Amino acid sequence: MSASIVTRIGALSRFVEAAQGHLPDADLAPARALIARAGERLALSGAHTVVALAGATGSGKSSIFNALAEVTLSQTGLRRPTTGEAHACVWGGDDAGALLDWLAVGRRFTRDGGRDPDLTGLVLLDLPDFDSVQAAHRAEADRLLAVVDLIVWVLHPQKYADKVVHAGYLAQFHRHRDITVVVLNQADLLSPDDLRECMEDLPRLLADDGLGGVPVLTSSTVAAPGLGALTGVLATTVAARQAALRRLGADLDTITARLEPLAGPAVPKNALGPAVTGPLTDALARAAGVPLVADATRGAYIHRARKATGWPPLRWVRRLRPDPLTRLHLGDHTGTPGATSIGPAMPAAQAAVALALRDTAARAGQGLPEPWQETVLTAVRSHVEKLPDALDRAVAGTDLGMARPRLWWRFVGVLQWLCTAAALAGLLWLGVRYLLFALALPEPPMPELGRIPLPTALLAGGLLGGLLVSLLVRPVVRIAAGRQARRVRARLHAAVDLVSRDLVVAPAQGALDAYAEARKSLRQAAG
Repeated sequence: MSASIVTRIGALSRFVEAAQGHLPDADLAPARALIARAGERLALSGAHTVVALAGATGSGKSSIFNALAEVTLSQTGLRRPTTGEAHACVWGGDDAGALLDWLAVGRRFTRDGGRDPDLTGLVLLDLPDFDSVQAAHRAEADRLLAVVDLIVWVLHPQKYADKVVHAGYLAQFHRHRDITVVVLNQADLLSPDDLRECMEDLPRLLADDGLGGVPVLTSSTVAAPGLGALTGVLATTVAARQAALRRLGADLDTITARLEPLAGPAVPKNALGPAVTGPLTDALARAAGVPLVADATRGAYIHRARKATGWPPLRWVRRLRPDPLTRLHLGDHTGTPGATSIGPAMPAAQAAVALALRDTAARAGQGLPEPWQETVLTAVRSHVEKLPDALDRAVAGTDLGMARPRLWWRFVGVLQWLCTAAALAGLLWLGVRYLLFALALPEPPMPELGRIPLPTALLAGGLLGGLLVSLLVRPVVRIAAGRQARRVRARLHAAVDLVSRDLVVAPAQGALDAYAEARKSLRQAAG
C-alpha cells in the first residue's frame, strides 16, 4: 500500500511538472498542496493514527472524547459553541509531538498505553463544531478534516438527517469512505423501535451521500450500548496502521477526479504531420515571397542564358537590362545569408499566415481539453514576431542554383562566336576585294561554294547561323528556366518549412508532449 501511494504521489508530481506553465496555477494548486502534505505526513510518525471526532453542536463528540480518554479534557454542555479549539489525546508512550506540531494542535494529553494497549498509537482529536456560529471554529474543523487519518462523524438522533450535515460535509467526503466511520450517539435516548428505524434510515442517507457501506455504529457515554463498538473499530484501525495511507489514497482519488477533465483523449500520432503543417508552410512561403523569388529566378535564368547564348554583337543590349535576382539582393549564393529587398508581406498574406497559425493549432489540439487547446495555440504563436526575419534569412540563404553558367550555355556561346567569326571573315574578305577593285588592282581568284562566292557564303552563313541558333535556343531557355524556377520553389519551400518547424511546429509539439506526459502521469496517479 505504501509503495503504491508513493508511486501515485510521484505520478501526480510528474503531472504537475508537465502541466506547469501550460495550465492555470489555480488548477494545479490542490495537487501541489497534496504532494507537499503527503511528503510531510509520510515523513512523520507511522506508528500513530490520527482520528478526528467531528460533529455538530450537541452531538456529544466531546463526551465521547472524554469517555475514551477517561479524563475530562474537552468541555461539554449545551452552550454554543462548546469546543473552540481542537484537543488531542495520545495513547502510548511514543512521542507524537512532531505529528501534533504538524497538525497545529496545541492542547494535548498523553494517556498511558498500558491501560488500554489495543489503542496504543491512537491520536484522538476532538474538533470544534462544524456548525459553530464562530467562523474561526468552522475553519479550524475544516482544516483538520482535510488532514486527519480517520474521521468519526458523531450524529445526534434528532439531527442525523440534517441536510447541512449530509450535503455540507458527509457528501463532500464520498471518496473517503475507507476512512469514514459514522456513530449515532446518545442512542440511549431512543426507544428500541425508534433506534431500529434510525439505523435503517441512516445507511440509506449515507448511500445517497456516496458513503454506502461505511461502518454505522451506535454509542452512548451514559448507558447502553456504550462505546464498545467504537473502541473496537478504533483498535482495529490503529493496529492496521493503514489509515494514513488510505487517507492519502482517498485524497489522491479526489484530486485526480477533479483533474480528470484536463486529461482527455490521447494525442494522435500525426497531430503535427504534413497534412496539418502543409497549409501553414504554404502560407508562410507566400508571405516570404517564394512565388516572387521563383518568378525572378525564371527571369534571371532567361536573362543570363540569352546574355551567354545570344548573338555576340548584340549582347551589350542584354547587359543594359537589370538582373531580376540582383534587384532582390538575391544574386549568386555565397553561403552567407543576408537581408533581401523583398519587402514586408502584403496584408492579405499576413492575414493568411495568422489564419494558418490558428488553423494549425486547432487541428493539432483537436479533441484536447480546452485549456490544452489554448496552450497549443499559445505555443504556435509564441515566436510569431520572429517569423518575418527568419523567413527572409531563409530565402536569402537558399542556394538558387544560379551561381555558375550552364555548360550548354558555353557550348551555344561558342557556336555563336563561330558564326560571328565566319560572318566577320566573309565581310572582311568582301571588303578587301572591294578595296582592290576601287584601286584598280588585280583581284585574286575568288573561290566559290557551289555557285556562291565563298566570302558571301561565309557572311550569309554566319548571319543566318547565328539567327538560327538564337531561334532554336529560345524555347530551350524558356523550358530550362521553368524547370529551374520549380527547383528553386521547392528549395525555398523546404527552407520555409524548416523555419516553420523551428518556430511553430517545435513549440506546438512541446505543448503536445507536455499534454501527453501530463495525461499519462495523471492516469498513473489515479491508480
